[in-house]
Amino acid sequence: MNKQLKAALALGATGVLALTGCSTSSGSESGETISVNAFSVMEAANEPVFEDFVGTDAGEGMSVGDFTTSYGASGDQSRAVEAGADADVVHYSLETDVTRLVGDGLVAEDWKDNATNGIATSSVVVFVVRSGNPEGIETWDDIVEPGVEVITPNPGSSGSARWNILAAWAHITGNGGTEDEARDFVTSLLDNTIALPGSGREATTAFTDGSGDVLLSYENEAILAKQSGADIDYVVPPDTLLIENPAAVTVDADETAQAFLDFMTSPEAQADYAQSGFRPVVDGVDVGEVEGANDPADPFPTPEELFTIDDDFGGWGEAADLYFGDGEDGNPLGIITELQQETGKVGEE
Repeated sequence: MNKQLKAALALGATGVLALTGCSTSSGSESGETISVNAFSVMEAANEPVFEDFVGTDAGEGMSVGDFTTSYGASGDQSRAVEAGADADVVHYSLETDVTRLVGDGLVAEDWKDNATNGIATSSVVVFVVRSGNPEGIETWDDIVEPGVEVITPNPGSSGSARWNILAAWAHITGNGGTEDEARDFVTSLLDNTIALPGSGREATTAFTDGSGDVLLSYENEAILAKQSGADIDYVVPPDTLLIENPAAVTVDADETAQAFLDFMTSPEAQADYAQSGFRPVVDGVDVGEVEGANDPADPFPTPEELFTIDDDFGGWGEAADLYFGDGEDGNPLGIITELQQETGKVGEE
């Protein structure tokens, strides 16, 4: 069994589907520690990356215990750092959760000036279904059929939820539909939604505990759940949205934190992340077989149509307020926020 899968299963035995996790350090030989603040689904995936980093020259004298970690819903994590929570490296679901910290002077304005444009991990939106897919869910149209019970996280707190909902929107507009048709489609999706938990990890927990017929989720989250023993399957729909998760160092972080950020997008670390179900963001990664994938030998098939936030929504700088604006300071409600209020599906506080 490879070390990445061991790490995932070890976390599974102690509650891999918990919302948050924290490790503390008693002090490394080098005196270095790195505080990582990240969105919830990174909890298991980071363990082998920490292990490999301490084996590099940059991590010499450190141990895995010298990483202090905090995990939770992406927006909540970002707001916590904004309010003073400790962080050397931030890794979130959405670009807007990093740019919030840029606006507060906590992350440098040039954080995207690197080979991956600031992206550390990537995935796609998938449908997580019951083992054997008893409802026969294969396409977006299947999940808006009457009686299908959907779970997706709350867009108000979860980055995963925003990717999910925009993937549904793109299914209509990216295939020639109008904005009104997209509104109708998302309304039908929300009408079928029985729960909007606070984070992607909480949503997975709700589904694996028995709620719902289908969960909208990251591909990597589905793979991790299967690695951890969940009796589920997942479907990559014919058209879906590319998920890109940004990472950055804070302005007060030292050179070791920067070295770790750089390591995150190295072929070695990307191979670790691939074993947890993330699609590599750089070339030259030896992925190997990925346990839990639909086809372990070909774990990341190319969808028939792959939408992107930049090409199909004008980037997060434009999409965030247009779709998810909260109406504060006299600004209009975002389209999805408005639809949530109209359907009464505003999520869990």
